[in-house]
Amino acid sequence: MTRRNFFAKGATALAATAVPASAAEFKTKPTGIAVTHVKRVQADGVSVFYREAGPADAPVVLLLHGFPTSSFQYRELIPRLADKYRVIAPDLPGFGFTEVPAERKYVYAFDNLAKTIEAFVEALGLKKYALYVFDYGAPTGFRLAMAHPERVTAIVSQNGNAYEEGLGDAWAPIQRYWREPTLENRNAIRPGLTPEGMKHEYSVGIAQPERIAPEGYTLDGALLQRPGNVDIQLDLFLDYANNVKLYPAFQQYFRTSKPPLLAIWGEHDLYFIPAGAKAFKRDIPEAMVQFLDTGHFALETHVEDVAEAMRGFLASHGV
Repeated sequence: MTRRNFFAKGATALAATAVPASAAEFKTKPTGIAVTHVKRVQADGVSVFYREAGPADAPVVLLLHGFPTSSFQYRELIPRLADKYRVIAPDLPGFGFTEVPAERKYVYAFDNLAKTIEAFVEALGLKKYALYVFDYGAPTGFRLAMAHPERVTAIVSQNGNAYEEGLGDAWAPIQRYWREPTLENRNAIRPGLTPEGMKHEYSVGIAQPERIAPEGYTLDGALLQRPGNVDIQLDLFLDYANNVKLYPAFQQYFRTSKPPLLAIWGEHDLYFIPAGAKAFKRDIPEAMVQFLDTGHFALETHVEDVAEAMRGFLASHGV
């Protein structure tokens, strides 16, 4: 047998043994894993970028992110819900990949963020939805809920605050800026708005910071460096004082509408502390409160716990 014949026969035998009879099954998509689509829609003169997954006719879960994140923060949560729900996560103006034309002359304030997201909801034709609110997503989402309480089927608040006792000591420099909105106090906050600052924010309250994947804080830090974006964030820091003024109105909405509510909280968050989660029960006695052994960005370490809690909570309320 020549060497050429030997290798030819060997290759044929290897192919015959290595390829199983059911090889065609490897060409099919795995079952039970939803594909997340990235889309855009025009709303309120803004090109809103959003992520969506799940059946078009399924109950809607609207995910609203906070500072300094974007819909990217929900990359692991979305597929864990999308077998049963239509999951939609927009980027707020000033964050992620949502684009605000210069000629729009957009004023970055929470009233306007809420107006844009309300226009986004209208553009998608969403009549009912459960809200998942985190950080800035809370005052944005609670404005939507007050405007259209009949649309909200449930609320999941993950470190999304609505009570003054929920504001931690880490707010001190920003509260000083509220009291005295001087250039000096504005610039005192500016040094933390860097890629290094974002990495630090993600690690606070985490016993094992190495568990935090770098993609989230790296993307946030990079997008923060876009021209003018730091000043957008400083404007929103200043305007957060108007959210605090609205806290009593949010609380009145809770008492009046009594939406099913789950407060699931990273208990080592220095910005929105556990007292803010417990306070929901004052206005919604049936509210569920659950603490996780993590910091502000709970989805980075406990996405499975959050998804499991959400699914159980929503199902228990017929959502």
